[in-house]
Amino acid sequence: MTLDAIPPILPPLTAKPAASPLDDPEVRKVAKEFEAVFLGQMVDEMFKTSKVDLFGGGHAEETWRSFLSNAVAESLAEQGGTGIAKQVAEAMAAYRTGGDA
Repeated sequence: MTLDAIPPILPPLTAKPAASPLDDPEVRKVAKEFEAVFLGQMVDEMFKTSKVDLFGGGHAEETWRSFLSNAVAESLAEQGGTGIAKQVAEAMAAYRTGGDA
């Protein structure tokens, strides 16, 4: 008798990929928004330290600098960002299920 003749007891296991918290559209949206806000604050602080007059200086530059900071941050977050959105989504999923993040 060979091992090939013995029928399997259980069907073969098929590995299912673990569902990512970012698969939930609502979680993904909130996590990316959080990342964009965080990056916006970082970019704004970076622009404050630059000596380049982006918009000619004065009050108008301060106003437009924040718009530019937010646009850069939203673009960064939309392109995959820094991984903050993934970590936020995982924390949100853990909070929902009562698990550890």
